[in-house]
Amino acid sequence: MPGVSYWRVEPTEAGQKLLQFLARRFDRGIPSAALQRWIRTGQVRVDGARAKPNTRLHSNQEIRIPPYVLNQTHVLAPPIGDLTILHETEDLLIVVKPSGLPVHPGSSHSDSVASRLKIRFEASRWTPTPVHRLDRNTSGLLAVAKSYARLRELHEHWRSGLVCKAYLAWVQGLTGWDEPTRIADLSSKKHDGRLEKMVLGQGRQTVSVVQTILRRENGSLLLVAPLTGRTHQIRVQLAGQGHPLLGDQKYGGPPVSTGMLLHAWYLAWPGFEQTALPPWTSPLPVAKLIAVETLQKTTRDLFLEHNPPHPS
Repeated sequence: MPGVSYWRVEPTEAGQKLLQFLARRFDRGIPSAALQRWIRTGQVRVDGARAKPNTRLHSNQEIRIPPYVLNQTHVLAPPIGDLTILHETEDLLIVVKPSGLPVHPGSSHSDSVASRLKIRFEASRWTPTPVHRLDRNTSGLLAVAKSYARLRELHEHWRSGLVCKAYLAWVQGLTGWDEPTRIADLSSKKHDGRLEKMVLGQGRQTVSVVQTILRRENGSLLLVAPLTGRTHQIRVQLAGQGHPLLGDQKYGGPPVSTGMLLHAWYLAWPGFEQTALPPWTSPLPVAKLIAVETLQKTTRDLFLEHNPPHPS
């Protein structure tokens, strides 16, 4: 057991509440109840003074840590791959998440975007943190904050409706929607034993804008912009329109060898814009059929009409 130790708050950690800071530094190695007890009894001090769990920390402050023994039962198997980083600055990463990889680890899986970030940036006091979520079987752009200040800023962008996200989706059947079309539903969660599924007809307002990009045989490639952030929103709404995603068997889509064909292709907020076409080769090689510049303009025009103001 180490004795009393003293930690410095790094610039990337500044702005956190004391309890948040401790929880991130210990990474579940000390139970939250124990951390709160340390603070309450004065065993944890900030610049020599007692503090509260919600005390905001500043860069270079000194944190006193009492003797401790880490709990090792939470340790999971190491992740098995790296990440594709498309864009990086001192406080931001844009990662291209592959289909099948969850954003966060769970009780039944240790490999995740967050786990891979932890390994890649193991020397950093602040582990880069995903700002938003993507379903496990959805691929595409994921914003990752490299500091707590950037994380708070981007969360505020999301809450304020300043973020524009658009997806590409291969669906079953030949769709209409030659122009951007708003689809509005009510959706709610339904539990059937251990299976959780979204259903339409009651619950919270669920709104997306869809536009057909191309049609081939018995399938259509759609541009989809969710204007609300409901669970499985795109999947359940398109299925409700009679056009389930290819590979999305949960919502009635036909099986395909490549898995579910839903890709977060566009991400923008004031002063920032990023695109990434999906790697799909089946049913058609999308990257060879679509000019990025043309699709980018179509996406911008969609947001200008349906979700102004568009990020500049």
